Amino acid sequence: MRPESLFFRPDDLVLTGPTGRPPVTVRWLGTAGFEITCEDHVLLLDPYVTRASLTRCITSPLAPDLGAIGRYIRRADAVIVGHTHFDHALDVPAIAKRTGARVFGSRSAAALCRAAGVPEARVDMVERAPGQAPIVAEVGPFRLRFVPSAHSRFALGRVPFPGDIDDCDAVPVRAEGYRCGAVFRVEIEVAGRTIVHLGSAELLPDEPAPRHVDLLLLCVAGWRSGVDLPERVMRAVSPASVLLSHWDDFFRPLHEPVRALPAVGLGPLAERLTRASRDVRVGALPLLGDLFL
Repeated sequence: MRPESLFFRPDDLVLTGPTGRPPVTVRWLGTAGFEITCEDHVLLLDPYVTRASLTRCITSPLAPDLGAIGRYIRRADAVIVGHTHFDHALDVPAIAKRTGARVFGSRSAAALCRAAGVPEARVDMVERAPGQAPIVAEVGPFRLRFVPSAHSRFALGRVPFPGDIDDCDAVPVRAEGYRCGAVFRVEIEVAGRTIVHLGSAELLPDEPAPRHVDLLLLCVAGWRSGVDLPERVMRAVSPASVLLSHWDDFFRPLHEPVRALPAVGLGPLAERLTRASRDVRVGALPLLGDLFL
């Protein structure tokens, strides 16, 4: 299946008639990255616009592309890090320093920000202790809930680069230095909508979702490694709509035409999601494409 056949039009999910609610715009930044805008406030989720080549990822320490960040990241009030693999976390400290945004993430995310010189006062560690309720925070119109989640085991049945970033004396570091850290499902309430970001294609079974989810931002990469993942996601989250992400070849720059990762299986995934819930709308976006809610 060609990704273009799944693309939402920007206004496909807009409710008809007056609602009295301020508009919300969701922009796909590639990989699991999103920009969500409401009432002049901007929330970033796993923003990764550097998109280092495969050769760089294998042979060199990775540094953020400040030119790309300047082109594609206009502003931010908060940056959320769902986990700390390089394709989710590499650009976060540079974005925080450029925009003055607060960063929300794990101990590993805090270590990366500390090493890059992000002020401690702008780093919120949201990794909860065992047995504690998920941490909740507010930024402008956004209410955020950080729920423990899991990473897909697509690397020969294992999570790639497992473990925490316990200490990071300096950045840049190589790709394998960006260890996974704690993983979060992020639940966002804004202007009467509920959006859930699942930045890795897995979830924990005992973490209930909100009763009504308007939009699920679902990672595609590695979805086949989990048993019955599409069905489990639909049972756990029951979203009205699903926006597929992290299906693109992120070793290509954002200005080049989008290309799907090899054997990513967009078609079979969309079919199984809609079979699990016939009322759900499943789609994708072009790079830097917008979806209005």
